[in-house]
Amino acid sequence: MMRQGPDRLAPDPARPGREQAVVFGLIALVGLGLGLWSLGTATGWAEIGAQLARLQPWQVAALLALSAGNYLLRSLRWHGLARRLGLPTGFAQNLRHYFGGFALSVTPGRLGELVRMRWLKRETGWAPERTAPLALMDRAGDLAVMALLLALGLTLAAGRITGAAPVAAFALAAAIFATRPRLLAALVTRLYRSFGRFPRLFARARGAARLLTRFCHGPTLALVLGLGFLGWLAEGYAFHLLLGFLGAEIGLWKAVSIFVFATLAGGLTGAPGGLGGAEAAMVALLSLEGVPLETSVPATAVIRLTTLWFAIAIGLAVFPVAERAAARAAA
Repeated sequence: MMRQGPDRLAPDPARPGREQAVVFGLIALVGLGLGLWSLGTATGWAEIGAQLARLQPWQVAALLALSAGNYLLRSLRWHGLARRLGLPTGFAQNLRHYFGGFALSVTPGRLGELVRMRWLKRETGWAPERTAPLALMDRAGDLAVMALLLALGLTLAAGRITGAAPVAAFALAAAIFATRPRLLAALVTRLYRSFGRFPRLFARARGAARLLTRFCHGPTLALVLGLGFLGWLAEGYAFHLLLGFLGAEIGLWKAVSIFVFATLAGGLTGAPGGLGGAEAAMVALLSLEGVPLETSVPATAVIRLTTLWFAIAIGLAVFPVAERAAARAAA
């Protein structure tokens, strides 16, 4: 298939741009905040280091294995959705796209979804508006299962998390709205009537919304919810194990609730990967459960390293492979 011109859906990964600067700036701010905290408390980094030293290699391996299980289950969901949409891609190809997109998890605008559509366009010839429903359904599936997990955790855990119920309701409502073809098509039509410009762009958006009907049937929805639920539960369970390793047992469902709520809260801040917001929420909620800062801070750091940053490491390893494969297909 001949390439018809430069692809503008994602920035050149070889050129560090403003996205990378924003990410490093956020990381620096988080580090600065933790540094100021350590200077202003009687505990500080010595106690944190002592807590981290308690972790054994097999314990870290167990946390990484649970995170890997989450990514594998969600990649199987991506493969099933791709097959349902009718994409002419194989199993290994779909996993390559899904894992490679993790490399851009902490870029502004969630460019991981865009680069996956870019690879699909190069390898299959499908326009982005035809593959956009795949990314939308995948993201909506995460929102739905996290809302369900949070609601289940609030039901089974002792005590309550202030603000968790509205966050769960909002996430579930957003997931439902994002997967309703008629609602999205009506919204696109209303926006077009308001702006009165770019008719081709809005026509493509309406077409993408209508393609969501491919996913509106029982087995597909069961696949989306089942695999996503098990995947995110694995990471919540990893957080529970980690707290136990550090001597801060607060109960399984309380740990799952805090992990899911902090992840959703971080996403609502709009920061790439929820950087800053998720960590702050996690430390604050653990403190409310009586977990001291010398334990809550390393627990938060380790769970983020073994979930978000582990995913980014996988993505960075797979990204060059996916990019080369897409370039060969487009040549």
